Amino acid sequence: MIIGISGGSGSGKSTFIQELRNRFDFSDLGLISEDNYYKEWHLQSKDSRGVINFDIPDAIDHEALLKDLDLLKNNQIVARKEYSFNNVQKEPQDIIVKPAKIYIIEGLFIFHNKALSNLLNLKVLIHAKDELKIIRRIKRDQNERNYPIDDVLYRYQYHVGPAYDLYIRPYLEDMDIVINNNTHFNAAIELFEAWIRSKLG
Repeated sequence: MIIGISGGSGSGKSTFIQELRNRFDFSDLGLISEDNYYKEWHLQSKDSRGVINFDIPDAIDHEALLKDLDLLKNNQIVARKEYSFNNVQKEPQDIIVKPAKIYIIEGLFIFHNKALSNLLNLKVLIHAKDELKIIRRIKRDQNERNYPIDDVLYRYQYHVGPAYDLYIRPYLEDMDIVINNNTHFNAAIELFEAWIRSKLG
């Protein structure tokens, strides 16, 4: 079983997923992040101002992601390097995903990519108000990546916002579950944990 979880930048999807992942053994619940399949820096496209746009489907090597899913399906371990090349202060870690009974796949384009979307047994969207997403994005990019505020706002206006409208919003009616994260998602975490445990038997 594969659970697909997406949401706009700053919606809190990564926090939600990590909290859920920490409640299970790796043999029961595996996590695959679309982020770790970003193409190398020199292969990324730039916008009209020469700024790399990471918020388009072509930024991701979905072919490699699908191949790794096949490996996991065949009970093989997947190894990737953590995506960190837009954060020069961070040393990339080795990401190891072992075969599990249930997987979570998270990312911006998991519903837009048809081959990937067709594999999902459950589609989940983490939602938050636009103003909250912007504030969270600013805090993250300044604190974790040391981005100047002008750069953060430019990317949000010309890359992040349009990406949500193009690659997530059109699939809202296809969602099985929408989780609002304007204040917290504590109840949703508890419900998801119980549901996953019921599937694990």
